[in-house]
Amino acid sequence: MAKASIEVIEALKKTADSIENGSPYMWGHMGSCNCGNLAQIVTKRTKAEIHAYAMQGHGDWNEQVNHYCGQTQMPIDLIIFELLTFGFTTDDLKHLEKLSDPKILEGLGDKKYTLSHNQKDDVVVYMKEWAKMLENQMIENIILPTFKEEYNQMYV
Repeated sequence: MAKASIEVIEALKKTADSIENGSPYMWGHMGSCNCGNLAQIVTKRTKAEIHAYAMQGHGDWNEQVNHYCGQTQMPIDLIIFELLTFGFTTDDLKHLEKLSDPKILEGLGDKKYTLSHNQKDDVVVYMKEWAKMLENQMIENIILPTFKEEYNQMYV
């Protein structure tokens, strides 16, 4: 699961907002599909650049992530590397393309049964739930300092 960080959460929210507000979305286009839109936000590359990089390899995002090798210097591997370095995992990318992460789907309750991986509104719902889940993880991991009893009694 992606690292629960402000940067990752913001990237998910920005991607969801961008898709929701009219960013080009086409599931069959490597630069404007689920992962393609996220890659645009994270890498600052255009959909055309991402698509061109991906077309030098074989298959959809899921297949290209399966064949990812940090040593090959294939253009799509550079994009995947940037996403991994940013805080996402290869499993995150595979799940994002299919809207299939069980933990994220669990948070959606009954709505999880109606998600379609190639519908932009469903991608937005999935990404917002993912961001909310990561925010909750961050909150749960906050440890507040405890003070000695003498300090507490000074202010009573």
